[in-house]
Amino acid sequence: MSRHIEWPVKTRELHNHHFDSTIWNDFRFRDDDIVIATYAKSGTTWMQQMVAQMLFGGDPALPVAELSPWLDLRVPPKAIKLAAVEAQTHRRIIKTHLPVDALVFSPRAKYIYIARDGRDVVWSMHNHHVNANAAWYAALNDTPGRVGPPIEPPPADIRQYWRDWMDRDGHPFWPFWDNLRSWWAIRHLPNVLVVHFNDLKRDMEGEMRRIAGFLDIAIDEARWPDIVRYCRFDWMKQNATMSVPLGGAFWDGGAQVFINQGVNGRWSETLTAADNAEYEARALRELGPECARWLAHGNAVSDLRRTGT
Repeated sequence: MSRHIEWPVKTRELHNHHFDSTIWNDFRFRDDDIVIATYAKSGTTWMQQMVAQMLFGGDPALPVAELSPWLDLRVPPKAIKLAAVEAQTHRRIIKTHLPVDALVFSPRAKYIYIARDGRDVVWSMHNHHVNANAAWYAALNDTPGRVGPPIEPPPADIRQYWRDWMDRDGHPFWPFWDNLRSWWAIRHLPNVLVVHFNDLKRDMEGEMRRIAGFLDIAIDEARWPDIVRYCRFDWMKQNATMSVPLGGAFWDGGAQVFINQGVNGRWSETLTAADNAEYEARALRELGPECARWLAHGNAVSDLRRTGT
């Protein structure tokens, strides 16, 4: 890292029913911090599980949701959250859903960004939203300090949910394209690794080893089969209370609803050819051809294109 690098600089704050980005202004980084970033519903919990299991050598009782807090979620208040994170003595795994320019970026930390096709994101997000209970709405809407309008229940029609998300760029959560663009733009930094949901589905073990190498985590080969098992979707769903915030108390049906199906393409049963053409054109316009292609397919297709296979 001896060459000159222009590190990202925070240029704005982002507030809504979920976010309080000002917490990053007071967060004290350590040299070995790990930051897991996504737009949302792109494999965040899955990545937290993988990193934690590799870091701690495979432990079925690992309380990943406690070990890896969502820093910029505005509840609980930042004074409480910062004290809790500061008290952690292990290597810290911090979660964020912010774009790069709304958080403080540290050259000392390592960042993993996970992306997923926006259509899959919406279908996963709808499940997350439609099963949220009164406690979820109360925490987000009634906790003092909310900036902006409250989050409302989703429409019954998932296609209307899709239209709202497209027409209002991420409504009712937060902008999608801006988030992805900001992380894609810094993918070449030495402390940033971009990962695609499709590649995790295609070759989870291979991607886990790539992530371990990036994070300088030494793998205990004797524990590797168990580490991998604890990161598989079926195991995580059966043991969801360990990796879901508050054990799933904010969702009707509990933690197993939060970890839903882990599959892609459910939108194909609802969206028309015109809908898909609109989305793909939007992705190309917002992201450019290279990023749009990667978002749609992951690295597997990109590798084939490069080799001419």
